[in-house]
Amino acid sequence: MTVLTGLNLFNYLDRYVLSAVLTPIKVQLNLSDGQLGRIATVFMLGYFLSSPFFGYCGDRFSRKWLIALGVLVWSLGTVFSGLATGLGGLIFFRILVGFGEASYATISPGLISDSFAPEKRNSALTIFYVAIPVGAALGYIVGGQVSAIAGWRSAFFWAGGPGLLLALLLLPLREPQRGEAEGGFHQTSFKKVPSLRDIFGISKIKEYNLTVRGYTAYTFAMGAYAYWGPTFLCRSQNIPYDKASAFFGAVLVGAGFLGTLVGGFWATAWHKENPAAYAMVLGFSVLAAVPVTAGALLLHGPHLVMGLLATATFLLFLPTGPVNTLIIQSVPVHVRSSAMALSIFRIHLFGDMFSPEIVGRFADLWKNLSAGLLILPLALAIAAFLWIRLALFQVQRLSAFA
Repeated sequence: MTVLTGLNLFNYLDRYVLSAVLTPIKVQLNLSDGQLGRIATVFMLGYFLSSPFFGYCGDRFSRKWLIALGVLVWSLGTVFSGLATGLGGLIFFRILVGFGEASYATISPGLISDSFAPEKRNSALTIFYVAIPVGAALGYIVGGQVSAIAGWRSAFFWAGGPGLLLALLLLPLREPQRGEAEGGFHQTSFKKVPSLRDIFGISKIKEYNLTVRGYTAYTFAMGAYAYWGPTFLCRSQNIPYDKASAFFGAVLVGAGFLGTLVGGFWATAWHKENPAAYAMVLGFSVLAAVPVTAGALLLHGPHLVMGLLATATFLLFLPTGPVNTLIIQSVPVHVRSSAMALSIFRIHLFGDMFSPEIVGRFADLWKNLSAGLLILPLALAIAAFLWIRLALFQVQRLSAFA
């Protein structure tokens, strides 16, 4: 658990270091906002296109070796990003980063779920996903500070280098059997190798579908928010890019870390009394974030805007643990890796694969990044609607069995 959480931290560090150095990359490589957004799009191509492959393998083969391979590939892609001399090179190396991260993101949640009983699983996954805000924060901080001192290329070297060694830490660890944490039942059906019929059947599960559809709209907004956040602050409030990146790093360490913990443990405690608690935490936290996010984009004043951004970040990280717990627990045990893979495929294909570039295109069209970002509160409102609908469905289903 400790090793997986630590690796998840570097996973997000490598992903978000790019967002911290968009300004110097734009200047040195003479790129438009739309082209900068495309770099995020192609990362998602590598990420979501390879996730079904890793989901298939993760339900059949040794998971720790697949994860170690992913860590090695994403680290190499990050290091080589610092050697890119143009848009084409950056595109190719960020695809590699996405390919490597797909292995880790697809397989790790199932591995953790097989290590913890159902009543402890959400808390375990919450701790695992705490690495998201911390890793992303380090990406912003490392990227911004190293770039200011030694240039943007060095930021990629510092971010990707440690992963080349960390991949080796997984190999001595014991790998739990699939379904091991469910008790004695894993001796029979939980050892079943999933068929294509089992995998396609995942999409017929209503709880799974509502969870992933809301997650898709949420991911659309979060992807563009995380990618453009420091640049938005730099342009709208005239804050130097290294200080804007440091601010986002601090916010993620503080508000993001706290939000992930509060949301996860709150949902675990509430779930003991209300089985629909996970979905309710998702829906109500994102709904509360809609007006706060819109205010940050529309209002003026550095301190006010930064305060609203910090509040929005806290609210938006509350669902981090529960949403992944819902995905895992809504499907049969023997297809958990496949369910995570299909979720990753859908949330990125229809979510954040194109949202950074869409925002960039609108920013080019309207000559205003803030205006382009205004599509994000709408996406969050859609996510809130779908997750509240999920909570109502769970309440109705439970009432029918009462």
